[in-house]
Parts: sequence; structure tokens; C-alpha cells
Amino acid sequence: MIDLHTHSTASDGTLSPTELVKLAAETGLKAIALTDHDTLGGVAEAVAAGKEYGVEVIPGCELSLESPAGVGWMHMVALFLPPEPEELQKAFDWVIEGRKNRNREIVEKLRQQGISITYEAVAARAGGTIGRPHFAQELLSLGVVSSVDEAFKVWLGDNGRAYIPKRKLQPKQALDILNNIGATSILAHPFALGLDMPKTEELVTDLKDMGLDGMEVYYSEHSESMTKDYKEMTERLGLLASGGSDFHGSVKPKISLGKGKGGLRVPYELLEKMKEDRRSRGLPV
Repeated sequence: MIDLHTHSTASDGTLSPTELVKLAAETGLKAIALTDHDTLGGVAEAVAAGKEYGVEVIPGCELSLESPAGVGWMHMVALFLPPEPEELQKAFDWVIEGRKNRNREIVEKLRQQGISITYEAVAARAGGTIGRPHFAQELLSLGVVSSVDEAFKVWLGDNGRAYIPKRKLQPKQALDILNNIGATSILAHPFALGLDMPKTEELVTDLKDMGLDGMEVYYSEHSESMTKDYKEMTERLGLLASGGSDFHGSVKPKISLGKGKGGLRVPYELLEKMKEDRRSRGLPV
């Protein structure tokens, strides 16, 4: 089994890249992809740990994209990233600049509502890229909420009292960059688009025309029927199927590495097909 959607302390996960790979080995996974948000900061460490623990590590990342009107949140997982993708790093820098401004705005909005939170405390908790899970942990520590779920529901989620939208790339912009650097582009967790299957297929078809390579069929929040429908969709559209848990560690305690909520099983065969596709296009694996 494999897991092609995971996060570490390089973004908003709670395990270091080394700890994540060690857990993958203990879990019996043959391969994982480290797909932190808008950073490659943990990839080198994860790859080195993979050699130590006998786990194949695919260099990756996850990008947040602007969604069309009426569509939920859209993320793109990029796999098989080259060591120094300059064009992608420039896009990261633009996104990260916006995120820093956003994080300070979230702090200000929380303080305006009587919460004694500081940017420094959240940054210290993150240790790297600051994300909303770090705000949630700080709110929990301050006794403002009784759980991370409550922190998102009341304060940090899309309808929360301190929600601030973040800077995002356009889908075409992101796919052009990923194609230019020779990455494999995967639409993450399609259920989150909030569309029925026909409308999802219309959108995925548009993304394929922009250069999309595949879609997550296997995912922690996908039901059996969703998985079946998404698998058939990839076959109809000639897209690669991918899958992963979206593991973050203790900030998402119900999601286990490689197993999701218990029933997730992503076969190594999917990774083999990705490699075959890349070789057919003269791309490194």
C-alpha cells in the first residue's frame, strides 16, 4: 500500500518529515509522497529518511487554487517534483507573502473579538509555515475552544468569525507551472468541490484541457460509492488515478497514515501507472 497525500511540520502537520517516513515504514507502506502546502521545505529530509527506513518517497507539494463560482475548495497535489523548481518556488513566494499578511489579519480579527492571542505564540507553535491548524491549537491552549474541530467551526473555518481568505493561484496558472517543470498534477479530494458527479466531470474535463494529469480517487473522506464513481471518471477521461489519506498527525486525529479513517487502501499499482505515464513522456521517475 501507498499514501500519496501527507503533511509534515514543514507546513501544517505535527510530525517531522523523518518521523512521518518512520511511521510509514512502521505502518508497512511501500511509498509515500510528502505534499506539504506551498513548500518543498521538508522534501530533502523526507527523501533521506526514506533511504534510511526503506520507504520510497515521492517529492511533492499541495497547492490551493482559486475555485470557479459555485465550487468548493480546490487543491492540486503535485508529484515527482524536480529538486529546484525555480518557477514553482516563485509561485510559492507569492502565495507565502499573502499567507503572512493573512495570518496577521487573523490574529488581529481574533484580538478584536477579545481573544488574547499573539502572532509570536502561533509562529512558535508552528515552527515553520503557519497554517490555520496552528491557530486552532493555540485557541485550544488558551481555553477558547474545547477541540480543534470547534476552533474551525466557530473561528477559523470558511464561515468562522475570524476567517480571512488566502491568496491562491488560478488553476491554469498552476497547471502551466507544473507542466513546465515536469511534475505530475493531481486534483486533490474531488468531493470537496461540492458538486454532483456530472458537474464534477465537466470541471475535471476543463482541468484536463488545461493540462491536468490525474485525480485522487482514493481519499479519507470518499465513500465507497464516490470512490467507484471517481475511478470510472478517470477511466472515461483518460486520467491517472491517485490516492492518499491527507494525514496531518494530531491536528487530524481521526486520519491515520495510509489508512485514513480505517478503510483506505491505496494500491502501489497506481504509482506504477504514474511512472509508466511519465516514462512515456520522457519524464524522470
